[in-house]
Amino acid sequence: MERSLGLMCGAGVLPARMADEARRRGWRVVAFTFDTAADVADRADTVVPSRIAELDVAFDRLVAERIESVLFSGRFSMPDVLRVGPAADATFRGFEARARSRSGAALVDAIIATLAGRGVAVLDQRDFVGDWLVGPGGCTARQPTEAEWNDARSGLSAARMIAAARIGQTVVVRHGVVVAVEAVEGTTEAVRRGAALGGRGAVVVKAVAPDHDYRFDAPAVGPETLAAAAAGGVAAVALEAGRVLLFDRVEAVRIADAAGIAVVGIDGA
Repeated sequence: MERSLGLMCGAGVLPARMADEARRRGWRVVAFTFDTAADVADRADTVVPSRIAELDVAFDRLVAERIESVLFSGRFSMPDVLRVGPAADATFRGFEARARSRSGAALVDAIIATLAGRGVAVLDQRDFVGDWLVGPGGCTARQPTEAEWNDARSGLSAARMIAAARIGQTVVVRHGVVVAVEAVEGTTEAVRRGAALGGRGAVVVKAVAPDHDYRFDAPAVGPETLAAAAAGGVAAVALEAGRVLLFDRVEAVRIADAAGIAVVGIDGA
């Protein structure tokens, strides 16, 4: 019997890549497209338009399509989650009651537990991203200078700390000083703010909490963030090796090389 995969699609290019990989492996893909999700119509067998505040429809469709595995993909906006009002349906309210919070981590746990209770497994995103997972070493033509490596190493400790505290995953460092910390605004906006505060030559570092759950989120940097880094005069972008994606990799590297930005995988284990 053909296996059906429920692909929960947020914004960005990851849903299309994951849909392609899932179909290559023989899955029938049912794409649930949330709000500003990227268009995956030509990569899925079925598309179900969905809304964060109206999850009853999505969950009923999971049952109707006999879906036993789900893959989350793309960016789901935390501001959108925070803005959900009293008109939210019973499924969303149930998640919130179970989590006792709208914190990303708490909601993730509630969603995964609810799906598990219905016999639906949530899969690890890393199995569907191909070569976008960054390994140790350089990704671009330019390598960091020793001073930039020093900032990257100090930034890695800070980024891991805020990730573990569920604050964000990205910091911007200049001369050993953390000038910006990511919170709900996301990586790209944190980079813009940090570049403005730190000035030309700043170093961006993105890391992941030790217990990060890759079933719900695969931390990533892509062309949009690299373009913001280039505009702000960022010198280097360091991504925790084996744990952070460089998505739309060819275009991201092209932007970085054109701006002379060193993009590297950093392994501080």
